[in-house]
Amino acid sequence: MQDKAIALHDVDLSLGRGAARVHILKGVSLDIPKGEAVGLVGPSGSGKSTLLMTMAGLERPDSGKIIVDGTDLAGLDEDGLARFRGRRIGIVFQSFHLVPTMTAIENVALPLELAGEDEAFERAEAELTAVGLSHRLHHYPAQLSGGEQQRVAIARAIVPNPAILVADEPTGNLDETTGQSIVDLLFALKRDRGATLVLVTHDLNLARLCDRTVRLRSGLIDTDAAARV
Repeated sequence: MQDKAIALHDVDLSLGRGAARVHILKGVSLDIPKGEAVGLVGPSGSGKSTLLMTMAGLERPDSGKIIVDGTDLAGLDEDGLARFRGRRIGIVFQSFHLVPTMTAIENVALPLELAGEDEAFERAEAELTAVGLSHRLHHYPAQLSGGEQQRVAIARAIVPNPAILVADEPTGNLDETTGQSIVDLLFALKRDRGATLVLVTHDLNLARLCDRTVRLRSGLIDTDAAARV
């Protein structure tokens, strides 16, 4: 288990209630070694983003086991899960999810402050500098371009130095040139820090940059298409 960043065993998950309840993940099993870059691909509604959120502990499965960085997520209550996620998993969303009333440096420092870490603002400034935003520290999200907002979101995700970085359509709201710069940044961070990278994408060119691709279809891993796009 030591060489696995993420291990899922027979994971089932349904969302909604009553007649609206939908079976999203259907017995998914998947191992992701430490340091690997994995692209999750498949049609819309296939369960890619739900699988990613389940790996990150943002969705709890109905059954099955999820072990992340050696920790069984089922053994954590909500507070413990939030603390674990804050230390070990960096999350990048398509829609940035920045706090609009906070500056870039305040957004990046926030997870460190919530965790009671020392030198939160010094570390936030270092990460913003690392993603090329040293000149935007005190700007609010509305004053930043889409690409700049995504860089702030990436800096916020990596500031705790997580072992695992997950990204849900990280280039989905960006133009091609800006999206490519974000892709380059994510893979550089993965390479330089030795992190495991798992990303959901519709962009097959982006998926091909990963060490492996995993295709989902109707809540199942398409074993015939796994490891290729």
